[in-house]
Amino acid sequence: MAATSATIDIPRSPDAVWRLIGGFDSLPDWLPYIPHSELSEGGRVRRLTNQDGGVIVERLMAFDHGRRSYSYAIEQAPFPVTDYLSTLTVHEVPGSPEASRVEWSGTFTPAGATDEEAEALFHTIYADGLDALSGTLAA
Repeated sequence: MAATSATIDIPRSPDAVWRLIGGFDSLPDWLPYIPHSELSEGGRVRRLTNQDGGVIVERLMAFDHGRRSYSYAIEQAPFPVTDYLSTLTVHEVPGSPEASRVEWSGTFTPAGATDEEAEALFHTIYADGLDALSGTLAA
């Protein structure tokens, strides 16, 4: 199994960041390359459409509002992995109540790619996504 993660510090309170990203259907609000999200199964499944019209279907596996975290699995996507599980978490920064550390991490089994290729792919997705989050919050 392979894994990767990315983090970013953002000069906004954890509650403010969580209000933006804490909804399972909120990716279009802060992630430009996912302009459309549609929930089904009572909000447990999201069908994402990327800028190119590609579809990604993800299932919410865990949600903890108090810890500002949720985890999801990919059910359908054009990625060379299986057994994908990702977690998005907003942490407090000790001593900085108006700052947040956002972590996006994932584990997966490469399928048709090496561990290094799959890790590089998702690290880029996570890092670019967190940069987009920072830009959205700065606007």
